[in-house]
Amino acid sequence: MLRRLAVLLLAAALAGIPRVGHAADPFVIPVIVSQTGAAAFLGKSAAQGFETLEKVVNQSGGINGQPIHFDIHDDASTPAQTVQLFNEINASKPSVILGSSLVATCSAMAPLIANGPVVYCLSSGVHPPAGSYLFGAFFGTGDLLGYCARYFKQRGWTKVASITSTDASGQDGQNAFDGAFGADSGMTVVDRERFNTTDLSVAAQMERIRSSGAQALVAWSTGTPFATILRGAIDAGLKIPILPSTGNLTYGQMAAYKDYLKSVDLYFSAAPFIASASDVDDPSVRRAVETYQNAFKAAGIRPDVAQALGWDPPLLVIDALKHLGIHATATQIRDYLANISPAQNVAGVFGKYDFKSYVQRGLGINQVMMVRWDIAKDTWVDVSKTKAR
Repeated sequence: MLRRLAVLLLAAALAGIPRVGHAADPFVIPVIVSQTGAAAFLGKSAAQGFETLEKVVNQSGGINGQPIHFDIHDDASTPAQTVQLFNEINASKPSVILGSSLVATCSAMAPLIANGPVVYCLSSGVHPPAGSYLFGAFFGTGDLLGYCARYFKQRGWTKVASITSTDASGQDGQNAFDGAFGADSGMTVVDRERFNTTDLSVAAQMERIRSSGAQALVAWSTGTPFATILRGAIDAGLKIPILPSTGNLTYGQMAAYKDYLKSVDLYFSAAPFIASASDVDDPSVRRAVETYQNAFKAAGIRPDVAQALGWDPPLLVIDALKHLGIHATATQIRDYLANISPAQNVAGVFGKYDFKSYVQRGLGINQVMMVRWDIAKDTWVDVSKTKAR
């Protein structure tokens, strides 16, 4: 039997399961995400993901008949507040905590979980060591930019520049860029630029990029600093494809910068959740995407990467708890997740999970897809050479 298929394929899970009675107390799963501060645009949408999933899971019977509740805490987008929240929550000895959503905030928790609880970070920029209690959602930055290098090479954009912010996310992006576009990539890095997240202009950096002969630009920064990059690119007359960090893969960001988007060409490394379900080849991933998109359609929400981050990681944790029971220890949950393999056919909106091959994350470069922002359609379109997987 395939032990884990039912939970992540929620379309099947919704059928034939007894409804939860009102008398049962919910099983509480703590969540740390930014509701205020610089990352609030991500955290608020991620909270929508958790809230929508909570309704769907409870309508389908919860965890073995017991309803769930995601208790959302605001880390204010700061590592200090994240650590304070973690210590307060950890005092009650939970087996798992979901979040946070930034490299810096997740990294601040990492030294505190040598013996648990399981912390499922919602950032691509955290790279947990094998066997640890830290897991990372979505694709790692190296795989996102590794696929970007493949795609650029296929398009003939072999002269590439980068501009990254000096914060933790930007530093991770620069390191991943150097790995993806290194000597063995068949690409030429013609310029590397840095800027502070508080800088109001990157005019000098953009002029150097324009003069470098770059055919494409990797701009790895998220939120307001990315707006600074867009303004600088337009002012410099830069007419080359730009690939931002996936933290900008949100409708809120696209709406905020709509005036800039008329003059730039944006590409994003992405995953099946953003595609039309009919474009997804793998049947189990297609059903997962359909369930996800239908749930948000019913809620009146247009989902993007932020809501997806509040969907797949908790589903994997709920899957573990359905099999292990709500009193499972952090070690049991960690080991359960770490042993998910292709044989179990565990599919989510990011793809099919394989923690044996891709430790602590479950997803790899061959599942990444490329999308382009289409201003006329007001959405992203799949431009990968092959369909989403």
